[in-house]
Amino acid sequence: MRFALKTLVLALCFAAPAALRADGEKAGQFDYYVLSLSWSPNWCALEGDARKSPQCDARHDYGWVLHGLWPQYHRGWPAFCRTTELEPTRRMTNDMEDIMGSAGLAWYQWEKHGTCSGLTAPQYFALARKAYEQVNRPQIFRKLDRAVKLPASVVEEAFLKANPGWEPDMLTITCRDGRIQEARLCLSKDLRPVPCGRDAVRDCRQKDALFDPVR
Repeated sequence: MRFALKTLVLALCFAAPAALRADGEKAGQFDYYVLSLSWSPNWCALEGDARKSPQCDARHDYGWVLHGLWPQYHRGWPAFCRTTELEPTRRMTNDMEDIMGSAGLAWYQWEKHGTCSGLTAPQYFALARKAYEQVNRPQIFRKLDRAVKLPASVVEEAFLKANPGWEPDMLTITCRDGRIQEARLCLSKDLRPVPCGRDAVRDCRQKDALFDPVR
């Protein structure tokens, strides 16, 4: 019994700090943004095909799409904040489909993250589009004609090469279920690349992550 208790205490002492999510926080109080870009073909393989999402139809030719622009604390992040701003109209969310893949995602991102920005819905979507458009998305991945396996570090290197001035601690590549999932860039409130907080730095260490070609 004494050994088991000692083992538990040691485990708690050396465990990595849990990410902290704060729901219902006051809008506009955060430290920086995380711009999340999702590789659409991989998302479709993991979720979208099963949902019969229109985003996964080959006619759209999606590559890196905007998952979201997320207000972030240096430790933890706010979500579903209290705000007096009006919800976006259907037209606003439809207008984001060209870079987000679906109006439904745009609406959800406003509800969970946009409400924490301190901006109106039109301002938030305009800022998200500006952030997305100022990133040079490596074209080499669009040239793939078949699925490949590669280290996640290769994806990071491609983004750094395409965006001079970025540093490795400003960007993280995530994986999910054996596939490259997202590229996440940390930005100041005026959209300058900045070092990520420790909660946002979760680099995928996988050396054989699957990367599907554009459909």
